[in-house]
Amino acid sequence: MSKIEMKTPLVEMDGDEMTRIMWKMIKDDLILPYVDLKSEYYDLGLKNRNDTDDQVTVDSANATKKYGVAVKCATITPNAARVEEYDLKKMWKSPNGTIRAMLDGTVFRAPIIVKGIEPYVRNWTKPITIARHAYGDLYKNTEMKIPGPGKVELVYTPADGGEEQRALVHEFKGAGVAQGMHNLDDSITGFARSCFNYALDTKQDIWFAAKDTISKIYDHRFKDIFAEIFEAEYKDRFAEAGIEYFYTLIDDAVARVMRSEGGFIWACKNYDGDVMSDMVSTAFGSLAMMTSVLVSPHGYWEYEAAHGTVQRHYYKHLKGEPTSTNSVATIFAWSGALRKRGELDGTPELIEFANKLEKATIDTIESGKMTGDLARITTLPNPTQLGTEEFILAIAENLEA
Repeated sequence: MSKIEMKTPLVEMDGDEMTRIMWKMIKDDLILPYVDLKSEYYDLGLKNRNDTDDQVTVDSANATKKYGVAVKCATITPNAARVEEYDLKKMWKSPNGTIRAMLDGTVFRAPIIVKGIEPYVRNWTKPITIARHAYGDLYKNTEMKIPGPGKVELVYTPADGGEEQRALVHEFKGAGVAQGMHNLDDSITGFARSCFNYALDTKQDIWFAAKDTISKIYDHRFKDIFAEIFEAEYKDRFAEAGIEYFYTLIDDAVARVMRSEGGFIWACKNYDGDVMSDMVSTAFGSLAMMTSVLVSPHGYWEYEAAHGTVQRHYYKHLKGEPTSTNSVATIFAWSGALRKRGELDGTPELIEFANKLEKATIDTIESGKMTGDLARITTLPNPTQLGTEEFILAIAENLEA
């Protein structure tokens, strides 16, 4: 059988630990037998990031700008223990954070719905997509320990030499801590447009939530920018598509989400999106059953799994012990990137292949063959628990059929 041709390469970002092991299996058993894969490869494994002073991460983001579509393996964001374990030059930043900032992207995460893996919230019958703003706030903060009495201020010094502005943060009577955060109108604007465009693409309602009653300047700026852009650019298009946008407070949004049936996009600021995406994925069954795509208003798409590198299983793998690691989200990262590449290049065969790969994966689970994390929570009778590679090979059999 002739392989499916690709017109344009996609950017391939390899990663770390157990997900790196699965990455090769997925390519060898599920992609390369059917697709004449064209990819520009970047090794974002921690060792190579250290060897290149993290230049490889910057290069991979620039390549994504060039080609428009990327697929990324999970990577380690090092802490002090990892610095020692890998003998690193320094505690390198999160690759995801670097890439998100360079692409000015919004992260959309949605659960993969499979029969037999029932949500913990009984009324959630449709996926809930979390749209996480991927810039600023807590993730680009500046903070300090306050040793004793004194005052902490916010100070703005205009570049044109204009009048300085000051605002008191707190008059400390003793020791404490202080933190400064920022965001940019341009980034919030890109976030809003990415959310509205994704809602139109997927024909879903979109909710945005913040805490403008308490944060009357910071959070209120998010609310205002969303409202201005919606009214000026998207209101009529949403009406034509039969979908809606509304804003509410974050605490009200949580209550509404819990009572809902799902089937919408929930746009969140950076920290809220980080926390709520893990909550939603766990409530739907497993973080390994959560897709993640970074969408830039400039037309760049980066697909990855929502989970980390599965460190515990990797250490078992190194000892030669059996593992049963769920590869579904990583498979869907590949299928998502291939589908988008096919859409942008006008290659229907590639789109069809991506759809069949996802169907083969879901069919494998619904037939009762699954990894250990799913076998422990499935409502299907007598599931067959498969090892890491066995599960991928079972999907390969279904894909071949």
